[in-house]
Amino acid sequence: MARPETILSTTAPTGPSAPVTRLLQRVVEVRPDEVRALLLSCGYFFCILSAWFIMRPIREQTGVAGGINNLPWLYTGTLIATLVVHPPFAALVARLPRRTFVTIANRFFLTNILIFFGLFQTLPESQLVWLGRAFFVWTSVFSLFVTSVFWSFMVDVFRTDQAKRLFGFIGFGGTLGSVTGAAVTATLAPRIGPVYLFLASAVLLELAVQCARRLGTASASLGKSANAAAGEALIGGQALAGIKHVLRSPYLLNICLYMLLFTIGSTVLYFQQAQIAVQSFTDRAGQTAFFARIDLAVNILTLLTQAFLTGRLIKTLGVSITLALLPALTLIGFLALGTFPVLVVFVVFQVLRRAGEYAVARPTREVLYTVLDREDKYKAKHFIDTFVYRGGDQVGAWSMRGLTALGLGFAGASYLAAPFAAIWLGIALWLGRRHAVLAQLSEAGRVPAAPGGSTQSL
Repeated sequence: MARPETILSTTAPTGPSAPVTRLLQRVVEVRPDEVRALLLSCGYFFCILSAWFIMRPIREQTGVAGGINNLPWLYTGTLIATLVVHPPFAALVARLPRRTFVTIANRFFLTNILIFFGLFQTLPESQLVWLGRAFFVWTSVFSLFVTSVFWSFMVDVFRTDQAKRLFGFIGFGGTLGSVTGAAVTATLAPRIGPVYLFLASAVLLELAVQCARRLGTASASLGKSANAAAGEALIGGQALAGIKHVLRSPYLLNICLYMLLFTIGSTVLYFQQAQIAVQSFTDRAGQTAFFARIDLAVNILTLLTQAFLTGRLIKTLGVSITLALLPALTLIGFLALGTFPVLVVFVVFQVLRRAGEYAVARPTREVLYTVLDREDKYKAKHFIDTFVYRGGDQVGAWSMRGLTALGLGFAGASYLAAPFAAIWLGIALWLGRRHAVLAQLSEAGRVPAAPGGSTQSL
């Protein structure tokens, strides 16, 4: 007997026209019944990343303006804020339908953007440094929060086999948003001032909400559930269940270690980038434009990779090897930076690493969550994506401060980071193999579809 998804794939598209479907099928392995959900997912991701990348260079400039030596304290504030936000969000997940809590989460941050716009317009110059620090902390929470909610939605909507085929192209939609947001800030910030760009971010978040609401309905055609109402069933459980499941599950704990080691390396490079900006540019507009140009270069490379390589890499190499590509690149990059601690090596390494994260590692990493139950896809995943991620930032930030106090420069920090990259590589390979086993067992019906309380056995 044919599998349900095979039957579904023969049906005619009910949303986008047949020419659109045929055009998409030249780029991505998408079936007619998946096209509408795919396009809405791309639109959703485009909007939230465009909103974020409009504000990202502004955040970078406010962090530098507050003093590089104060950055570890900003990371501490971000970690605390992230921990504070998690329980209320988990409570919303437990008590409200998916469509409702996704809408509330995004509109909460939309409202915050408008508040910051008003404050930056009205507060005197003497208070802008502290407002900038608050903005740095808030945007650091915002960027991870809305992205985590998005990917939780994706792993809830799409099956594992669909995720492997479609997540790379969905990431392509997000990268288009990143390029758009970075280009808007790089072009308009020097002309009209960065603060007025907040309004564009607010509009984009509302558009993201509209895409998410429609995607909930479109998911009925994906074959994962009988109808859209199944995806809107209350998840239930305790607000802190995600944290408990993480602590009991070797699989989730290794995802935590993967995230920690990734963010520690990212923070080391972030501090080095901040030092370069201070040394190279003396005015705020120049620093903002510099950060925006780096973002633009990263996103263009990411766009090209996602368009031509990501889906093929996951399909050809499998989750395990594809997940290990970024740790391998990081190991080589830190060794190269330690041996040749010059600007050009740093810039090439930073651009390649960030592009590799967005284009390859992130879509592949999200596939790991498709074998979890719905509660862990939102609660445990959100805890890992936000608090654990920022915990890695915290370790990296204070480690860099300590290394700076000891007089270690680019070379010393890079050599010290290399062994952690090697450990990260081993964890990536283990996670990929474990996911393959869990996916096969789940398809064969030999493990529960919802790990939930038994997730510690994963």
